[in-house]
Amino acid sequence: MFIYGINPTMEALRAGTVSELWVRGDSGRRVVELADRASEAGVVVHRVQTGELERLAPGGEHQGVVAQVAVSRQCSVEDLLTAAVVAPLLLVLDGIEDPRNFGAVARTAEAAGVDGMIYQSRRSAPPGATAIKASAGALAHLRLASVVNISRTLEELKRAGVWTVGLDDGADTSYDSLDLTAPTAFVIGAEGRGLRRLVRERCDWLVSIPMRGRVSSVNVSVAAGIALFEALRQRGGGGSGGPMDIQKAGESPQNTRKTDVK
Repeated sequence: MFIYGINPTMEALRAGTVSELWVRGDSGRRVVELADRASEAGVVVHRVQTGELERLAPGGEHQGVVAQVAVSRQCSVEDLLTAAVVAPLLLVLDGIEDPRNFGAVARTAEAAGVDGMIYQSRRSAPPGATAIKASAGALAHLRLASVVNISRTLEELKRAGVWTVGLDDGADTSYDSLDLTAPTAFVIGAEGRGLRRLVRERCDWLVSIPMRGRVSSVNVSVAAGIALFEALRQRGGGGSGGPMDIQKAGESPQNTRKTDVK
């Protein structure tokens, strides 16, 4: 797969996924430094004219750099759970078809240190060159799991002890009223449409982000960031258990899950 742009290529170099690099011969200092770093890492570097870069990245803002990289770090859902050092923190994308949104969300997720991001193999943007560029290279570091069916995957996560929390504009519960120190998977839908009905019904909890201004919502990458960094804040302070106020003494989380969210 080809990617383009200085920052995405630099991150791919750091991740060790670049196999070949093309740079414009008259590029500036940052491109020269990138090419030198690639050479030191044993990557084959080609110095070419602009036309060759445009052929490799048609319509892309290549900034004088195109790289061939290995496919993003694809895993299974089980791999994501196994790789988590502490309580897993995951992000599930339900039908985000715009590759720029996909990349922007991935950048936010990687910055928050999620254990992985799950997306549907159909009706979803692929983690291709446009998404990688929009992620500023974050997709080079992020574990991804492609699944056939998001609803069934949520059930799989529940069986593994992960709480599924859907972000929904109409929910009465605020995102920061839950205990997010437990194994948690946030579920976000496409801009405009939001979560699909079956996905909403499979979530243990539906939460919203209170809006104080005149607009009714924020874009998906901002929403993901607000939720994920709240989980990060809570985890920095410790804690355990499931969502607040639903697990009573002597009750297991399985007995108190909301399995019929409307």
